[in-house]
Amino acid sequence: MPLNSRVSRAAVTVAIGLAGTAAFAALGLPLPFLFGPMLACLVAALAGVPLRGLGRVSVAARTILGVAVGAAITPELVSRMPQMMASVALVPIYIVLIALVGVPYFRRMGFDPVTSYYAAMPGGLQDMVIFGTESGGDPRALSLIHATRVAMIVTVAPILLSVVYGAPLTGAVGAPAASLPPAEMAIMVAAALVGWKGAERIGMFGATILGPMIVTALLSLADVIHSRPPKEAILAAQFLIGLGIGVNYVGVTPRELRRFVVSGLIFVLILAALAALMTEIVTRFGLAKGVEGFLAFAPGGQAEMTVLAIVVGADLGFVVVHHLTRLVLVVLGAPLGARLAVRKGRPPPHLPPD
Repeated sequence: MPLNSRVSRAAVTVAIGLAGTAAFAALGLPLPFLFGPMLACLVAALAGVPLRGLGRVSVAARTILGVAVGAAITPELVSRMPQMMASVALVPIYIVLIALVGVPYFRRMGFDPVTSYYAAMPGGLQDMVIFGTESGGDPRALSLIHATRVAMIVTVAPILLSVVYGAPLTGAVGAPAASLPPAEMAIMVAAALVGWKGAERIGMFGATILGPMIVTALLSLADVIHSRPPKEAILAAQFLIGLGIGVNYVGVTPRELRRFVVSGLIFVLILAALAALMTEIVTRFGLAKGVEGFLAFAPGGQAEMTVLAIVVGADLGFVVVHHLTRLVLVVLGAPLGARLAVRKGRPPPHLPPD
């Protein structure tokens, strides 16, 4: 595609996203920088508008969330880690329950064993599409099913947080840049870049978030960083995440909408029931408060759940520890799970290396 065409499509995408943000803000709707661009771009994509994501710009925006999480890892949080282990120990059980329900569900919906397995797994969208494709699954189905999972969780979670748990959706996302020390913001930028590129170099999954998180956490524990990224940076990250979710639906055909997207929508209801079960367990046994328990087990993307945790003022460390555990277990267990999924079916061309 010619450069000018790519640039013009990206410009149209940003313009539509900004219009969505402005509309949500004017109507007083919650999370305008996340929901506005997401809904506007989703509708435009389904209407056939030629949208295009912002590539490395969107990827880089995730480093902001990594820095925000790392800044929340303080000595006080580390001292509470042993108290979290009881609820963290429920994460593997949660993943097994999802597999036991999700894989048969997608098989009954007519998907092959490999696609069914990777469609059911609540891992990162990119990870599950890449692993599933390498294992012989249907990349388009996986992409749309997981995009639908993320989009629906991001849409439904704030409603439940507000209605069920009484959590405010207008909480402060951070201090304005003008109120933060310039030197500390410069350190945050350096931590984001060093963490991101360093994690990429060693092949770490989720490098854009995990790398900056690790570097910033070390700086936080060393008493170098005392605040999270400024409000403007967090809002920019929300905007780019919203754009990315909407752009996932570019080129969706009526057949794909009926089969892949509808299958994903129904599966979200199954996931919601399982997440509600886990939330009830952790709150009933006093392992977490309702908001933290819900966000910790909501099967959305790590970036999206981080944004929501910041907005409602939840314990960011608690939420992220559970999501990291889920993602690590899903990624590391992918080869074994895929083999089990295809045991009764045709073996895939090849599996990701152990």
